[in-house]
Amino acid sequence: MPVKRYIEKSTNSNRAEVIHILMVDDLKENLLALEAVLSAPNIHLVSAKSGEEALKRILQYDFAVILLDVQMPGINGFETARLIKERKKSRNIPIIFITALSQDVDHITQGYEVGAIDYIVKPFNPEALRSKVEQFVNIYKDHTRSLKEIERESSLEREKINLELNVAKVNLHKHEALSKVIQDTLQDTIVTFNEEGYILSVNPMVEKMFGYKDSELIGTHIAILLDSTENIGKDKTKNALNSFMNRSSIGKIVEITAKRKSHDTFPADIHIGDAMLEDYHIFVCTIRDITERKEMEKIKEAHLDKLEQVVEERTLDLLLANQKLLQEMEERNKVADDLLLSEGRFKQIFEASPCLMSIFSMQEENFIAVNNNWTIHTGYNLDELNNANCQWGIFQEDKEEFRQIVGDEWIKPMNNRKVTYKTKDKSIRYALLSTETIMIENRNCVLIVLNDITERIRMEKEIYKLDRLNLVGEMAAGIAHEIRNPMTTVHGFLQMGKLNNQQLSVEHLDLMIDELDRANKIIKEFLTLAKNKTSDRKIQSLNDIIEIIYPLLNAEALLSGKRVLLQLANCPMLYLDEKEIRQLLLNIALNGLESMSNDGVLTIKTYVEQENVILEICDTGEGIGDDVLDKIGTPFFTTKDNGTGLGLAVCYSIAERHNAKIKVNTSSKGTIFSICFRAV
Repeated sequence: MPVKRYIEKSTNSNRAEVIHILMVDDLKENLLALEAVLSAPNIHLVSAKSGEEALKRILQYDFAVILLDVQMPGINGFETARLIKERKKSRNIPIIFITALSQDVDHITQGYEVGAIDYIVKPFNPEALRSKVEQFVNIYKDHTRSLKEIERESSLEREKINLELNVAKVNLHKHEALSKVIQDTLQDTIVTFNEEGYILSVNPMVEKMFGYKDSELIGTHIAILLDSTENIGKDKTKNALNSFMNRSSIGKIVEITAKRKSHDTFPADIHIGDAMLEDYHIFVCTIRDITERKEMEKIKEAHLDKLEQVVEERTLDLLLANQKLLQEMEERNKVADDLLLSEGRFKQIFEASPCLMSIFSMQEENFIAVNNNWTIHTGYNLDELNNANCQWGIFQEDKEEFRQIVGDEWIKPMNNRKVTYKTKDKSIRYALLSTETIMIENRNCVLIVLNDITERIRMEKEIYKLDRLNLVGEMAAGIAHEIRNPMTTVHGFLQMGKLNNQQLSVEHLDLMIDELDRANKIIKEFLTLAKNKTSDRKIQSLNDIIEIIYPLLNAEALLSGKRVLLQLANCPMLYLDEKEIRQLLLNIALNGLESMSNDGVLTIKTYVEQENVILEICDTGEGIGDDVLDKIGTPFFTTKDNGTGLGLAVCYSIAERHNAKIKVNTSSKGTIFSICFRAV
């Protein structure tokens, strides 16, 4: 299915530290503006022109922040944000809405309700936007570092637990071996006592185990070795003493709490046996310290608890992973359904569009689809276009001529570029060409859209002819009025000299010459307005022309206590008529100097904007009133006492011959004349 290829630009220098930022806007110029603001080292800017494309990119990258336009074709910004927030993996990505359509509270509230972090209205402040995005990027970096640190600590904790398990295992073996040695070497305490419980003898181990010497214990009650300070101890001691007198307990092992001389207690096993010596009943008790065994049991219990906990955690992780996998499968199925629906919509739009639409394969260099309007307007169907003998093509304006667009020129997207195309009946038609590179079945293709403007151009030419006729009438009336005044003055002086039969004075002759010069100037500037004036245009530098005329302007400014500043950037070459550009620059610059008071500054700038070269002339005067601004460029309209009203009209005529546009921005702080030239 047709899917748009996203335009991605990455400035990352270290792939391991790259940060992904998603920009979603259906207008390419907005994406370029965001890219210019946010481009930075280690930042990977990913562009998407629709909500559907943004959702697809969410599956491919982990984004630090998403800049999302509200009004878009198909899924709008709010719906896109809602879908992003529904997905567990992307629900925590901060979203900043950027729009120029609505600023009311309800609209902004809706943006926050669907999960937006911020809501920015166009035109936005680049520095503010860059700062906000940088903060989200820093938060993302800190979060990523925290996750890595947690993972590292978890890994260290697992290693520590494994080490402890190994140590415990070694200790277990050690304790088992030690117990065996103790048992083999009779390291138990052996006590003999009579029926009343008084000790008759002890072995040497009693000193090591209890801290008593044998002399201290002989004749004392066996209870001295048993703990009776706690309830549990009392019960065990009572049971043990009772077992001494109960033959049923003889030969059994009983666990008790023993007490040392230092009053420390420890767990112990007692094994009681009895014997008869000449009708004298004595008991033999073996006491074994089981402290190590108890500790080992505790360690085993702790390890078992840890193992159970690890098993439970692992089981929970597996359940979560399985649930996550199911969710991702559902999301992928949903995306597949959305893509299928999008493909159907695209097909309907493609066939029903009033524009001429086709899809051209770059690898195979042939057309793979055309819509009905394409066949109607061009006369060619799909098979005829792919015929090797077909002479059809699209031609774009290049250096005042139209040449055919071929080869790799289709790869670069175009937007409303004026072109011509030839129909099957050999007629030439005009259209606006827009193209976009797309991917279809792993093939690079170009979507070609032609908006036929042949009828519009024909109507514009008719309207232009009528406007020219109307302008000729207005200008004829203006010329008649402007030339009649100096002619009247000359005619009056000549009549006065004839009637008085006297020679005219030098003052009168000078005045007559001034009036004739004024009439000649008006006629000369009027001729400059002519559309069919011959133009000597050639490739040259606009900056060079400005630098040639700069000394003249600066000298004129210094005479009235003003300054002229140049701010010239590197600009491409242009097709220019040097004399006409000098006249345009002089007319606007001198007007700017006259509009400023002393200490005023006139600034002349050049710079490149997209594919255009801009010439700006900025003054620091009081600005132009609205009533005057509407009439700027009208022949014979002037606000000067001695002006002809043709200076700016000449400038507009020169700009038109150079295919340039003049824009005027004015305020109380000054006026800016901007002349936009198309680069070669």
